[in-house]
Amino acid sequence: MRTRLTELLEVQHPVMLAGMGGVSYHRLVAAVSGAGGFGCLGASTMGADEMVEEIRGVRALTDKPFGVDLLTAAPGDMIARVEQLIAGGASVFVAGLGVPRDAIELCHRKGVLVVNMCGKVRHAVAAVEAGCDIVVAQGTEAGGHTGQVATMPLVPQIVDAVGDRVPVVAAGGIFDGRGLAAALALGADGVWVGTRFIATPEARAVGGYKDTLVRIGEDGTVISRAYTGKTCRVVGNDYTRYFEEHPDELQPFPMQVGRAAGDGAFHLGGDEGTEGIDPAREFFPAGQGAGAIAELVPAAELVARFVAEAEETLDRLAGVRAAAP
Repeated sequence: MRTRLTELLEVQHPVMLAGMGGVSYHRLVAAVSGAGGFGCLGASTMGADEMVEEIRGVRALTDKPFGVDLLTAAPGDMIARVEQLIAGGASVFVAGLGVPRDAIELCHRKGVLVVNMCGKVRHAVAAVEAGCDIVVAQGTEAGGHTGQVATMPLVPQIVDAVGDRVPVVAAGGIFDGRGLAAALALGADGVWVGTRFIATPEARAVGGYKDTLVRIGEDGTVISRAYTGKTCRVVGNDYTRYFEEHPDELQPFPMQVGRAAGDGAFHLGGDEGTEGIDPAREFFPAGQGAGAIAELVPAAELVARFVAEAEETLDRLAGVRAAAP
């Protein structure tokens, strides 16, 4: 399946792994890239040294292209981190929040592409004007930090605004090949998938996270500021309900992160061996597509399923058109 995205990224399939903080580590990234998709490290929860080691880990498992997602609104030396990802061999820098123009200029000098996450049309326009090479149109159905506009109306509006200049990737609530086919129909060049890839053997996750995704239904997530101070789609639980009832206690980012960590409800970046996890209170970012997850599936198999299901859907639609009088 070839699109402008696959040509630009030099990959086989227009399926991108979301750079999820605390989840998208080297095993998952390498599995997605090795299967012909595009893996992306979620470095927002990593220190500089850990990020460098994770990049090395990806390179040890695959020679395929991959990217690194950094939370550009976080404090610290962003340029130094970008220099590290370039030196490590990443072909893409994903700007999770904001449009860091100096980092974009550095990447372009070094032949590295820049992707920007956009929840509004004006964000996409600003990103392209700043020099970003790909924009991800992320609807509110997505897990993690998200906006207010749904994927279905957001994607075509962003395509209309900037799609003649850069590839647009659809994100938010996409969990199978039907979603990929729908994204292509809306004018996107591929999909950015997060939650479905958490429920894989290769994903890093604290105890109870993957089991919770298999268990909950389509209405099991809520948008809450309980864990970071920013609007974030997460699994609804006792902790989110507490702050629904006590909104006066919410603090802005990043102070609310400290509150959640102090309450023992924030262990993002941990793994199965992390102690003190209470699923009834823990920070489990997840999108509305979680309701469709019934089992853990290897990441490479998921990439293949996305493509096969999308092709089947497109063939079926072609048949519908051919059958029309």
